[in-house]
Amino acid sequence: MKVFEKNSDIFNLLAEAISEGIIVVSEHQKIVASNGSANEMFGYQREELIGQPLNVLIPTKYHHGHGDHFQSFMQRSGKRQMGMGRDLFGVRKNGFEFPVEAGLNPFKLHGNLYVMALIIDITERKENEKQIRELNANLENKIKKRTEELQKTVNELTTEVKLRKEAEDKAKESLKREKELNELKTKFLSLVSHEFKTPLSGILTSITLLSKYTQTEQQEKRNKHIATIKNKVKYLDNILNDFLSVERLESGKVNYKITSFPLSKMINEVVYDSNMLLKTGQRILYPQNIDEIILEFDEKIFELILSNLVHNAIKYSPENTTIDIQVINKNNVLQIKVVDQGIGIPSQDQKFIFDRYFRAGNALLTQGTGIGLNTAKRHLEDLGGTLTFNSKENLGTEFIMHIPENIKTAQS
Repeated sequence: MKVFEKNSDIFNLLAEAISEGIIVVSEHQKIVASNGSANEMFGYQREELIGQPLNVLIPTKYHHGHGDHFQSFMQRSGKRQMGMGRDLFGVRKNGFEFPVEAGLNPFKLHGNLYVMALIIDITERKENEKQIRELNANLENKIKKRTEELQKTVNELTTEVKLRKEAEDKAKESLKREKELNELKTKFLSLVSHEFKTPLSGILTSITLLSKYTQTEQQEKRNKHIATIKNKVKYLDNILNDFLSVERLESGKVNYKITSFPLSKMINEVVYDSNMLLKTGQRILYPQNIDEIILEFDEKIFELILSNLVHNAIKYSPENTTIDIQVINKNNVLQIKVVDQGIGIPSQDQKFIFDRYFRAGNALLTQGTGIGLNTAKRHLEDLGGTLTFNSKENLGTEFIMHIPENIKTAQS
């Protein structure tokens, strides 16, 4: 439980962005973390579930067998849906039982074993299934009773068949959406588990080592670990911004703020922040003749998109290479190119490169979420622009932002 208290801000920020319930349980079946959706679903106040046995969320009649099921799952330690082939039920604080669906994801953190459960209240789906059964029963009865009134029955059957089809389509579509959502949430939980573990461990190690360098002449070693901590924190901040962007785009809560600003100002800021990420011998080539260009755009979104492209160029390029930022103003369309000499994108992966969570085959060993390009493209398209790319494996990649009809010169 102490591990989760240390990282509560990160857990809360990520977990509260999800509409489904999240419960994290220790290997001793004690609840160590829950999000707001889970608390609301089961009728508890914030942190009221922390330290409670898992059985408080399970109807009493299922308690006798649940312990064995839990131990069996921990021994096998693999992702799966809970209660395959069986109906599952949860129980609220007031004793009311309701049907649920749960996906289980075991993980280790600082040597301790936990299980993260993604819980969905499926009451509405069960009601839809009940409605379908009732519609089918009504349809069969009407066919049997009105055989002699064939013409009239045909007209009624047409209506009933249509209703049945609509209900079935609705249920199928609902199941499809739930399946897609579960797949996305599973990938999300895996990203949280993997992408946060390494930098957090690096930060903890650097902090531990810092305390050992107490002599004045050891300042260089202290500076090295301070730089490591800054880089890790910046990486975590970028991941959190990516996740927040996805949540805002999905919920339609993005409120773009269009302002006028010098293009050179934003590129300067992005380059300045990116310099701390450069590998040995890497350098960024600054575009020429842009001082007079004024851009009418959302300033924060522009910085987010350009930062993502420049950081990717640095990350996927080797030492002693250049990242070239080019600006072309042609036919009232502003093109901003970020050109690198990196590993490139394999041809078979290029059609998927803007899909959320997708990682190219040659980039799987490099840290990343697969979210940045997806959100960059969606933001740019929402604002009337496009994002394209050209790439050859082992030769490099160029990403091009196209921003139409939103530019002017300083004189105008």
